Amino acid sequence: MIRVRVAAVQAEPKWLNLSAGVEQTIGFIEAAADGGAELVAFPETFLPGFPWWMWLNSVDWGEEFLARYLANAMTTDGAELRAIVYAARRKGVYVSLGFAERSGREVFMSQALIDPEGSIVTARKAEPTGLERTVFSTADGSMLVRDTQVGRIGVLGGADHLRPVVRGRLQEEREQIHVAAWSGFTVSYGEDKDSGLELTTAASVRYAMDSAAHVLAPVAVVPVSGWEVVDARVPDRRLLRSGGGVSRIFGPSGLELATPLAEGAEGLLLADLEVGPARPASSSLIDRPAAFRVPSARVSRRDPVRATLSEA
Repeated sequence: MIRVRVAAVQAEPKWLNLSAGVEQTIGFIEAAADGGAELVAFPETFLPGFPWWMWLNSVDWGEEFLARYLANAMTTDGAELRAIVYAARRKGVYVSLGFAERSGREVFMSQALIDPEGSIVTARKAEPTGLERTVFSTADGSMLVRDTQVGRIGVLGGADHLRPVVRGRLQEEREQIHVAAWSGFTVSYGEDKDSGLELTTAASVRYAMDSAAHVLAPVAVVPVSGWEVVDARVPDRRLLRSGGGVSRIFGPSGLELATPLAEGAEGLLLADLEVGPARPASSSLIDRPAAFRVPSARVSRRDPVRATLSEA
């Protein structure tokens, strides 16, 4: 059993401004390390922010943003990522970073896991969701999981937590710490339960209990004013709600390990984790030893089930 202090970032991105976003990211890395954190996790596509314009008007109207988004997306071999890697190495912390990755004329929803030695592993979201496909390209679906000095860390972004196959593939990698990176909420926020606090909380708690892993769930703050400063021309403001800022940290039993920041507040959510041994590679999520079970696993069993499809 090892004790690990972790930090989940809750902040408004520097919309469509990569250089300012890199400075902001480095500032949070430094603040987290100064607070004793060994791992700091950022929301999905924190650099240069999630492309909310997709929902706000016509596709043609959104074209003005697409070129700016591409110009402010980060490359894996550029000076911006090198500066972030250097900050992680200088402060001696692990960093999980969600960013829009530019490769040629394509943009991917990517996650990076950086270690204190300055090495980096990245993965791209395989299937962007819904309107995300108007901006982001599909990828190979590689899983981001890595053995580290603070435990086995895995990272997944946003709606992939709602896809059983994707979620299950990563859970089989025997994570001890999982980063559930969420982009935030602004479209019709508060009008239904398919986005917002209820969704991220339920998905993150379920992931923790199913995988017996600690879960960091960083969520970006998305105020309506954030889109006023990027010169959106008359968006459909009926869709806009200030939201986000509901970052959480959960233990393997699904219990919260830190008092949440106020919704909309910016800062770091800190928690001390008691990280036990990884689940044995030979055990399934159902047939694991009692020491690795969580409540949902206790009621799981192998039932003889056969599904058939008959045409009428």
